[in-house]
Amino acid sequence: MPTSREEVPRNRLKERLLAEQGPQLGLWLSSGSSLMTEIAAGSRFDWGLLDGEHGPNHIASLADQLRAIGQYAMTPVIRPAETNRVLIKQVLDAGAQCLLLPMIDTPEDAAAAVAATRYPPRGARGVGASIARAGHWGRIRGYMEEAEAQLCVILQVETREGLSHLDEILRVEGVDGVFIGPADLGASLGNPPQDELDGIVCECLGRIRDAGLVAGSIALEESVAREYVEAGANLLAVASDTDLFVRALDGCLAGFGR
Repeated sequence: MPTSREEVPRNRLKERLLAEQGPQLGLWLSSGSSLMTEIAAGSRFDWGLLDGEHGPNHIASLADQLRAIGQYAMTPVIRPAETNRVLIKQVLDAGAQCLLLPMIDTPEDAAAAVAATRYPPRGARGVGASIARAGHWGRIRGYMEEAEAQLCVILQVETREGLSHLDEILRVEGVDGVFIGPADLGASLGNPPQDELDGIVCECLGRIRDAGLVAGSIALEESVAREYVEAGANLLAVASDTDLFVRALDGCLAGFGR
């Protein structure tokens, strides 16, 4: 049996957000490579999004990337392939403390998502901390009692329906923040002009911050990113690993006419 008491790791991204230490800038990590993730983790981004929804990831590759990030200051955020209880349980047991949960359309969706992150009787998270990386395989003796305080649950609103229920979603207990997904939202709204879409995103970001929650989004163009920050975004992805890699590769040969 363990002879000393380990504690649940502190969620430093959540601490910075609660302390309002300025916008926390993130990097989308979609490659599925723990080596690429480790290289990125040495940069000065505040957080990195490990993408299980659109990136080629599964629970083992996500766990490998959590280990790769662990020695650096960057905080990992995991987006599972979908918002369901089984996948949420798996990424939490793997050690994720920050979650970005996609396709939240209603307050009922939001309540179910939050419940999946809480142990009974407060929620529906399966009990397995004694054999999970998150609980240091049983070495964190009070993991089940302490884990919730270190979780940061961000819900992704990205459809016309989700937009219509935004204020109700913001009132669901246990929601730490809402992330507006511009790409899916734009498609759901019939692909309005970019400036119109940016205006809708900014209006939503302001409402989220007015509700006292973390306001998140993604903007790969600096001018749009600054507009979102001005509107209230304090959790903002401003770059993507695959996009940066493609542009660097293509730019390297541009001078040679290729």
